[in-house]
Amino acid sequence: MKTAILATLIASAAAFAPAKQAATSTSLQASFQDALGAQPPLGFFDPLGLVADGDEAKFERLRYVELKHGRICMLGVLGYLVQEAGIRLPGDINYEGLAFSDVPNGFGALSTIGGAGIGQIVAFIGFLELAIMKDVTGTAEFPGDFRNGAIDFGWDSFDEATKLKKRAIELNNGRAAQMGLLALMVHEKLGVSLIPSGP
Repeated sequence: MKTAILATLIASAAAFAPAKQAATSTSLQASFQDALGAQPPLGFFDPLGLVADGDEAKFERLRYVELKHGRICMLGVLGYLVQEAGIRLPGDINYEGLAFSDVPNGFGALSTIGGAGIGQIVAFIGFLELAIMKDVTGTAEFPGDFRNGAIDFGWDSFDEATKLKKRAIELNNGRAAQMGLLALMVHEKLGVSLIPSGP
């Protein structure tokens, strides 16, 4: 009873304490509150204050990284589900006769394919990062635009509103895929299977 009374007194005293003003930047409000991806229910979400200084170049770099990670995770979720369904490449993965069908899903593949296999994967990703997946021509319309004047798929025929909508869809799908891939990894470590074992 005494504790409840004390808590009530502290709460009532706190109601009359001067409120601390949150530090907000008007440039932040103007620059990023209406940026692509700032949509309901969260709006502009920067809990760590990474772009609180309103630096446009930093924001564009972080947006590029978010897009790249989202694209990688979309491929990762798709690959994980395809493997979990039992679909594998034919043949062997190495000269020792290890078949693609013998490589387990998820983290188990890392110990099965060995250091040389992991090295090849890292080298291939490095090659893509340094030579292919970048704005080579300098004609990118937005961060993550890697068309380089060679691939269009009808993008130039869209109006500006449609382009923004499609970019927002990709951004949100990438965000969902990042959460999805994290969930798949956690489930694997917990021993939860995606495929039911019986009818």
